[in-house]
Order: sequence, then structure tokens, then C-alpha cells
Amino acid sequence: MDLGLKDKVVLVTGGASGIGAAISASLAAEGAVPVVLTRRAPEAGFMAELTGKSPRAIAIVTELTDDAQCRAAVDQVMAAFGRIDGLVNNAGANDSVGLEAGPEAFRASIERNLTHYYTMAHLCAPHLRASKGAIVNISSKTAVTGQGNTSAYAAAKGAQLALTREWAAAFAKDGVRVNAVIPAESMTPLYARWIQTFDDPAAQLAEITRRIPLEHRMTSPAELADQTVFLLSERAAHTTGQWVFVDGGYTHLDRALGERQ
Repeated sequence: MDLGLKDKVVLVTGGASGIGAAISASLAAEGAVPVVLTRRAPEAGFMAELTGKSPRAIAIVTELTDDAQCRAAVDQVMAAFGRIDGLVNNAGANDSVGLEAGPEAFRASIERNLTHYYTMAHLCAPHLRASKGAIVNISSKTAVTGQGNTSAYAAAKGAQLALTREWAAAFAKDGVRVNAVIPAESMTPLYARWIQTFDDPAAQLAEITRRIPLEHRMTSPAELADQTVFLLSERAAHTTGQWVFVDGGYTHLDRALGERQ
């Protein structure tokens, strides 16, 4: 299926690691031009892989909590390509800021996990209107299930879902679509580090995957990336304001299925 993404310029925040890296790679494979926004310079091998598929792919080192750096990144993209066709708001991390952490830690976590979603959408808005582009926000199942001891992250992820609906409404007259992709359990580098905090990581991982109804396995970053890229494409031309769960049924299906299969 031709997704119609050839030469489309798409910004991916946190686009050099985990789910973001998979999204950048999927975009490159479709002939799009991924613009990787990353806090640190990406590994040379990663960029070589991207540019091997999409020669114009670039990385821009950007601290997303700094408005000026965000604006400079968008300006650099416009100077280089003259257009922006898509934005993937992805960067963030579950930092376990719970009720005991206090207001200062809560506010700092919101800044790291939520505010830059708005900043990037705000800065890209006129360019997305010009191209009739699309936004995909990467959220988390914690937005709808809770997790415990992660108040700030859950709040940020819930707000991302609300903004997905709000921006879909705000952009509807302009032909700009806004959707969200919601992962549950996916083996990213951050997840791998988290699983190692348990006394028996292998047993903990087996317990988690046992409760995932479809095939009792983690969702791969590539599967999340492919759904994201589809939503960016003209093949999803009449889809907006949607929350798409890519989680093997983990969020909504009866987890007791793991006991019966």
C-alpha cells in the first residue's frame, strides 16, 4: 500500500530512541523526510540507516523544555525544506512522580512530558495548515488505567488525549488531522531499564506478557510506528480526533484471558 508520504517532512520529537526511533525509521522506509528532534546527538549508525532510506533525513539537537530551541528547530526545518507535513509528539518518560513527590516535582514532570507537546503544535500550526498536514500524539495507557505512583506522568498523558480531541476540533476547518496512538507494554530502552529494577526481571516480564490477551507478548516499537505513520498518511484522510490503542488488547480486554489461554 502506497501511503503517499514520499518527500513529506515530518518532525518526530524524541525521534532517536525507543518508539520515536522506530517511527523515524518507518517514515524513512515510506520515502518521507524524518526530522529527528533529540536532546542528544543520535548515534552515527542510526542516522546512516535513516539517510540510507531517506537521504534528506536530519537530526536537530533540541531541548524541548526550552521554547527558544523549539522555535529555532522549526525555523531550521522551514529554511531547509520550506514545509512541514507532519508532527509526531513523542518525547517523554515515566518518571514515577507520585503523590509523595510534591508540587515542585509535579510541575517539573509536566514540563518534561506535556508542555512541549503544546509548544511544538503551536509552532508548527501555520505550516501544517499550509500543507493540510497531520499530528500524532504518542500517549500511554496510564492515561486511562492509572498505574500508581506516577501522578504527573498520568496527568500529562491524559492531557495529551484531551489535546488530541481539542486540536482535532480546532484544526478541522483547516483540513489538519490530529490523532493519538496509545501504547501499553512495549520493550523500549526505558522499559528495559525499568524491568531490571525488579528482583527477578525475567519473572516480572513473564507475568506482564501473560496478561496481554493477543499472543501474550509485548507490542513492538515497529508496530506502534507503523500505526503512527499510517495515521500521518493520506490513507487515513478522514480519521481525526481518535485515540488508537496499539496494545494487543491489554487495556480493554479481560486480562483473565491470560489465565484461560
